[in-house]
Amino acid sequence: MERILVSACLMGRKVRYDGGAKTSSDALLATWRAEGRLVPFCPEVEGGLPVPRPAAEIEGGAGGAAVLSGAARVLAADGSDVTAAFLSGARSALALARSSGIRMAVLKEGSPSCGGLSIYDGTFQGRRTPGQGVTTALLELDGIRVFGEGRLDDAAAYLRTLET
Repeated sequence: MERILVSACLMGRKVRYDGGAKTSSDALLATWRAEGRLVPFCPEVEGGLPVPRPAAEIEGGAGGAAVLSGAARVLAADGSDVTAAFLSGARSALALARSSGIRMAVLKEGSPSCGGLSIYDGTFQGRRTPGQGVTTALLELDGIRVFGEGRLDDAAAYLRTLET
C-alpha cells in the first residue's frame, strides 16, 4: 500500500504559524486516513519553529528552488531570517519520505514550505504569486509528486497509477 505524506495542519494538528489548523473535511483524505496511508508532517515545526510563530514568506516571492540554491531567504514578518529552519524541515520531510518509501504528498497550498502552485510574494501584503514552497521544491527534485489540497482528484489519479 502506498503511503502519502500529508501536511499535519490538513489533518487537524494545530501547527500553523497562527497556532491553528487548516483541517480538511475532504472525503478522499478521510478515506486515505482510515486506510492508514497518511503520514502527517509539518516541516516548519520539524525544522524547529515554534507554534505560534511569526508568519514567514520567501523574499521576493522567489520560490523554494531559489531558497534551496541559496539565491533567496525565508523571512519572518518580524524581519528574522528563518531560512535554516525551513531548509532543515524540508530535509526532514525528504528523509521521512525516503525511509517510508513515499512517492507522493498532499501539502498545504500557499505555504512557504508546502505550496505547490502558489506562495505569498514576500511582501506580507497577502498577495500570492506562482511558485513552490521549500519542502515541495525539494520533494519534487527527488521525484516525489506533490499535490495541494485543492487537487485531490489529481492525487487520487496519480495514486492509482502507482498501484497498478
